[in-house]
Amino acid sequence: MKKIIMIISIISILIFVTAFSVRIYKNIMFDQQCGGYLKRAADSNNIDTAKKELSKSLKYLETNKLTKGYTSVFYKTPSEDLGFWYKNLKQSYDSLNTLDEKTSELEKSNMLMKLRETLLDDGESGTKITIPDGISIYPHNILFCSIFIFTIILISLCWLVIGLLDVLDLDKRRR
Repeated sequence: MKKIIMIISIISILIFVTAFSVRIYKNIMFDQQCGGYLKRAADSNNIDTAKKELSKSLKYLETNKLTKGYTSVFYKTPSEDLGFWYKNLKQSYDSLNTLDEKTSELEKSNMLMKLRETLLDDGESGTKITIPDGISIYPHNILFCSIFIFTIILISLCWLVIGLLDVLDLDKRRR
């Protein structure tokens, strides 16, 4: 009995570690294919570079259908609204496209500052890109959450049962 429970515990740990590793991998891939370009667009000091970088992010979002929905699992919060976030990015891109050679440097500079304010947030840990939490695993957020919760509960139960079996085994030996 104890060996079966240990095997279940080990399998659960492996599933947890695998899901955690996939989550890290997907987060890195999102940063490489979208988030990094948003940061570069925010850091751009000319309109053409900002448009180019922002267009790469928009293309990724559209290709991966990250244009609507919520990344939250238990309840919907404004910070996890993909539709609002995507619309802001798209409108910023469209605004950049309205500028041409006749646009004054002041207007271009103001547009770049507005873009930076749209793309970045200042927080306690410094400036970061405005991105909905959990976007890298969307639309599988519920699956990942379920895996993490299920495996943690299963591992805890397995360890509890093993501990109880050890205590019961000690009682039998004392008699």
